[in-house]
Amino acid sequence: MTAMDSSDERSDGAAGPVSSPDSSPDPSPGFWHGRSALLMPGILAAVSLYLVIGAALLDAGDTDFPGPRFVPVILGAVGLLLAVLLALGVLRTPEPVTETSGRSYRTHSDFVALAWVAGGFLAFALLLPWLGWILAGALLFWCTAHGFGSRRPLFDILIAMFLSSVVYLIFGTGLGLILPSGILGGGF
Repeated sequence: MTAMDSSDERSDGAAGPVSSPDSSPDPSPGFWHGRSALLMPGILAAVSLYLVIGAALLDAGDTDFPGPRFVPVILGAVGLLLAVLLALGVLRTPEPVTETSGRSYRTHSDFVALAWVAGGFLAFALLLPWLGWILAGALLFWCTAHGFGSRRPLFDILIAMFLSSVVYLIFGTGLGLILPSGILGGGF
């Protein structure tokens, strides 16, 4: 028997690697294993809370209902409710990341998707005065859809244009706010 053969036999005669007294089985995964998705509800709750606090501190004067506080309070309350529901879903059914590289990570982030969404928001913020709400909003919606995994660009562009147009109409006619029209309005 060679040295290699003896390392593949256990003391009970069965084939397999010999386990040394120092090697122990992997410890049970901690609380955060599969729960890295709690970061998103945390960010959503922080932004929603910021909206609610900002609306509460807003000097509205003697405005009629609904007033300038109405939409931020509604959006903040809906955001807080969604953050709680998302957090409960992650806590009830954690989704561990399947690793194919053989390495084990405590958390997993999709930085490509994050770059698409953050880049879309940055482009929206920079291009809004020139492109106007409809085109800049459509760009933001398209980048977000692409970041979340949609691979139908023409369909996504149509949906993005529809959504940004609806938002423009709601804020423009429904609430009387003036959103930038950009090149579609004939001006910059």
